[in-house]
Amino acid sequence: MKRIHNYLLVAAGLLTLTTQSLRAQESPKEEDFFKIMKVTAPEGTLLEVGGLTVLPNGDLGVATRRGDIWIVENPTSRRPYFRKFASGLHEILGLTYKDGALYCAQRGELTKLVDSNKDGKADVIETVFAWPLSGHYHEYSFGPKIAPDGSFFVTGNVAFGNEEWWRGESRVPWRGWTMKIHENGTMEPWATGMRSPCGLGIFDGELFYADNQGDWMGSGGIVHVKKGAFVGHPAGLRWTGAPNSPVKLTAEQFNAQIDERRRRDESGRAIKPENVVNETPNLLFQMKDKFPGASVQTPAVWLPHGILGISNSEILEIPQGAFGPFAGQLLVGDQGMSKISRVFMEKVNGEYQGGAIDFRNGFQSGVLRMAWAKDGSLMVGETNRGWGSAGEANEGLQRLVWNGAIPFEMRTVKAMPDGFEVEFTKPVDRKSAEDLASYRVESFIYKYHSVYGSPTINKEALPIKGVKVSSDGLKARLIVDNLRRYYVHQLTLDGVRATEGSYSLVHPIAYYTLNNIPEGQKLAMTEVSTQNSAIPAATPAAATAPATSKKPAPAKAGAKPATTGGKPKLKEGQAVTMAKAPTYDEVKGLLSRHTCLACHNTDKRQVGPAYKDVAKRRYTNDQIVDLIYNPKPQNWPDYATEMPPMPQVPKADALKIAAWINSLNSTGAASQSADVDKP
Repeated sequence: MKRIHNYLLVAAGLLTLTTQSLRAQESPKEEDFFKIMKVTAPEGTLLEVGGLTVLPNGDLGVATRRGDIWIVENPTSRRPYFRKFASGLHEILGLTYKDGALYCAQRGELTKLVDSNKDGKADVIETVFAWPLSGHYHEYSFGPKIAPDGSFFVTGNVAFGNEEWWRGESRVPWRGWTMKIHENGTMEPWATGMRSPCGLGIFDGELFYADNQGDWMGSGGIVHVKKGAFVGHPAGLRWTGAPNSPVKLTAEQFNAQIDERRRRDESGRAIKPENVVNETPNLLFQMKDKFPGASVQTPAVWLPHGILGISNSEILEIPQGAFGPFAGQLLVGDQGMSKISRVFMEKVNGEYQGGAIDFRNGFQSGVLRMAWAKDGSLMVGETNRGWGSAGEANEGLQRLVWNGAIPFEMRTVKAMPDGFEVEFTKPVDRKSAEDLASYRVESFIYKYHSVYGSPTINKEALPIKGVKVSSDGLKARLIVDNLRRYYVHQLTLDGVRATEGSYSLVHPIAYYTLNNIPEGQKLAMTEVSTQNSAIPAATPAAATAPATSKKPAPAKAGAKPATTGGKPKLKEGQAVTMAKAPTYDEVKGLLSRHTCLACHNTDKRQVGPAYKDVAKRRYTNDQIVDLIYNPKPQNWPDYATEMPPMPQVPKADALKIAAWINSLNSTGAASQSADVDKP
């Protein structure tokens, strides 16, 4: 018995060591490098943050949507001190500091605030420039951002219709525009085509802005805003006849070429445009040819909807010394998904383009504004009132702190004449990185139409012909066939491992917008690895065995059908029949893959209704599938953000999701965990 006891102790010890070893080999996640910390505000302070800026002494300026401006002393300490600087302003959605003054964008003006008597409160409040308002609730104004010449950039949101409530309108001048405002009170109209231009940022001395999905906007993206540019939404074209307009395209020229789909039914009521499946749609880049003198500007970087955001916001460059290997790149917030993405850009043929990748999820509310604290941490201002977000809190001020450890990530992706070059933050394991099975590349694009959003279309898997790994293991250059200009190219590197710990990438998917294919030297096939572990080498016996026409033996009673990869084969479009509804664990991967979790939660209202609320409507499975492909937002009038059409979801997946949703009304299926709630 003693021997058995000792054996069991040894076995238990080995099991513990094995478990610890397996745990040690688990690949780190984003939260292992970047920690979200709360900034404690005084009780009763409601921080629906609309603007953030750091003052020269390290204090933090915080503007709120409710019209207050706070100065936070020692914002990175455990006990920051909040001092109210100003109040009574109107829907502040931007804040900056310049030459001893704070500047903010209110609903109808750029405002300068000064504490002239040094008592800690603003006593001089001046209008720098005011613009017209129609009184519509959606006429938000964003900014300012300081231009290299010291002037200010401000953007204006469009309003939405009365009868045609789905259609963005520029009811008064400069709605849907970027304005450049000088300190002397003069204003230059700068560019138009904006829909909801919440995100502004200066990079490389140039202005960029982030829009979000909506009418004419198939998905969010980062756009280089040149003077005179038209970036896609036609509402602001109404004012291009003004003497000082740098945009020459007119609304009449646009409507002569592009169908806005203004239709009415037999009763004379306006018909909301819906996605048309299997059409030949317009694409935004095609407008360059349709309007050759109009300076049509496509996104430098698309941010795929539901993956890298649904309501893109602040654009902020990462300074040297902050966040390690990512200095010089951009962070882009997202209000709807309560997250931050990372963007890296390059110039090819004189135009910006680049890639985007996930960075940090899990903020308590919608990420609207960001600013760098003196210690290199990132201050994050949040809100979701009226807009909805994955984070459940209505407001928030948090800090993102890097622990100094380097994550295994794609640092950059760059376009090559024959594919892409991926640079890593740490050396890769050569065996995995030289295996073509470690990589997948596919491309897609969005429709350009008056419908709210767009499905991904023209999706195509691209052949990878070879890979060359650099001698230091920090770069992998891929030869990829069928590159397509202006398309988003999704690079998935889920098979690449690090030399350290054989870790997988923290974020294995990057989305590169290929506006131009660079010229230069292409790789020779003699330089690259073509090894592909997904294609087994033919054995001599298999290569020489004669073909046979022998029929398979008849299946025995109760035998399982033939499978591929352990799952029954399913033909395209074949319906799925289920003896019982799938569990949440069985559909969780589908909900994530098709970005459903970006907007929906099992129990709680999020950007869209809770799945349990959908189940209460008692739709059939087929009706839910139809609603996935062609949503009817009029069925959910209390939700501000419309669901985009999702015809790219395979019917088998859609039916499985529908069956699970309907099971929630009868079985009380288990809810998502708190971790799963986050996109």
